[in-house]
Amino acid sequence: MVNRKKQCFDYMTSSPDRYNILKEFARENRMKMTDAETILWETLRDFPKPFHFRRQHIIGGFIVDFVCFERQLVIEVDGGYHSEPHQQEEDLSRTESLGRMGFDVIRFTNEQVIENQQEVIREIKEILYNE
Repeated sequence: MVNRKKQCFDYMTSSPDRYNILKEFARENRMKMTDAETILWETLRDFPKPFHFRRQHIIGGFIVDFVCFERQLVIEVDGGYHSEPHQQEEDLSRTESLGRMGFDVIRFTNEQVIENQQEVIREIKEILYNE
């Protein structure tokens, strides 16, 4: 049975003309998360209410790593290629686009998540509980 509420919610946050294509990519991304994404997801999925996170969720024309709609917060976990100038420009454009849609975006590197998970979670909690 299809959960119509979830399906409608997913569709409402995406660009209708790109939804079907992005839906398949999002599904693949969920199946092939990086080690850092997996580590962070294990914590985010059990966050206390009222916060609920979705992973590899479509917003506009993007697939974000994690999103909490209760706070309009997007969390991105960046691999090494995000330090390259071209990718940094794309990341900035993406962050600005998500900002125009009402989302705040925070970024962590794979290394931050893997090596200092407690600090990453502390930063996320600070944003969630202090806004």
